Amino acid sequence: MHGATGIGSLPGTDIDEAAKIVVGELPDLPHVPELPARGVGADMIGRTAGLLVDLAIEVITSGYRVNPRPGRDHRLAVDLLRGDLDAFDEALERAGAQPETVKVQAVGPWTLMSNIELMRGHRVLTDRGAVKEFSESLAEGLKLHAAEVAKRTKAKVVVQLDEPGLPAVLQGLLPTPSKLGTVAAVPEPDARGVLAVVIEALKDHEVIVHCCAPHPPLTLLREAGAAAIAFDATLIKGAAALDEIGETWEAGTTLALGLVPSTDPGTPVTLKDVGQRAFGLVDRLGFPRSILAEKAMATPTCGLAGATSGWVKRALSLTRDLSSSFLEPPEGW
Repeated sequence: MHGATGIGSLPGTDIDEAAKIVVGELPDLPHVPELPARGVGADMIGRTAGLLVDLAIEVITSGYRVNPRPGRDHRLAVDLLRGDLDAFDEALERAGAQPETVKVQAVGPWTLMSNIELMRGHRVLTDRGAVKEFSESLAEGLKLHAAEVAKRTKAKVVVQLDEPGLPAVLQGLLPTPSKLGTVAAVPEPDARGVLAVVIEALKDHEVIVHCCAPHPPLTLLREAGAAAIAFDATLIKGAAALDEIGETWEAGTTLALGLVPSTDPGTPVTLKDVGQRAFGLVDRLGFPRSILAEKAMATPTCGLAGATSGWVKRALSLTRDLSSSFLEPPEGW
């Protein structure tokens, strides 16, 4: 798995335009865009909940809650996603593009279960039975979704699981319903086991796990079976984090390095600015620079939902150029 790709989200509410931009700017690994600005059902939790098999959710004042049967909120998420797949197909067709690989994104089990409440108001992840039910339902739903996208696009499908909430789950930082305490930390073996169930169900697909928190749990994600791990490489600090990156590469896992700013920094950004971080990282870790061609991908630092439309195109073209520089470093780098 290599090339340039986006994390998932884009700004605005026009799915046809978003799909056209992604297909145009990221020809090697285009992804089905997500437009959270459309509201309920288009946000990452609602969208993924729409993929669940035999489980439904509804919107309540505090967020999302399990619902005995699919209602309006659930149907909205399903309809939006179906429309997005149609728009993606049309964009590929209009561009005359037949990519070998395309990418879909969904929230991973821990971030999903952190953000949905059971009927009693507690988070799904606090109930062992519910954890098993949700992770199996998500695994099944993702398998069906990936198969549908493969059939539509006649391409290999990479599945990205977004786990921005995983570090808080592992550290026990989530508040309880009363807000007076925090939910107990989930032990690493349990967290890894649940992720492994979902990744194993997708064994016909390569799975990327994305975590843009400052300390992504790289070892846990690798051991859970992720073929690639995407993270914000601009947030990495300290020797321990660097060591873990080195160990992950040594183990043969691909790293999707988030290096291109996801919002306009207000000052000019050159390819060299973003590229030198990647080459500096490799040099510091003592790997040959060829590892960037073999075991790295280029991405923006996170989703682009907060970007201006002008910056989206700039960020994606920088990402594509960065990917080319991994294969052939420019003179003087």
